[in-house]
Amino acid sequence: MYIQSISLSKMPVGSKVQILNLLSTGLPRRRMLDLGLIPGTIIEIIRKSPLGDPIAYNIRGAMIALRKEESDQILVKLIS
Repeated sequence: MYIQSISLSKMPVGSKVQILNLLSTGLPRRRMLDLGLIPGTIIEIIRKSPLGDPIAYNIRGAMIALRKEESDQILVKLIS
């Protein structure tokens, strides 16, 4: 079975997604893992700034803003 994955930054506001994989390495990956961005985590896209960067996400009850270059490195699947 093939699961379609897409970059987190491309998801529309209001959607809920589940993390499939992190593409980043080194210190940026460590930062994402420390923020709770691990495979299986559910994320809700809350708001995009007028220019599209940064983007606010609800991750485990906390509102976290990520830059587009960071959210491009997170592969997700749509759950609702």
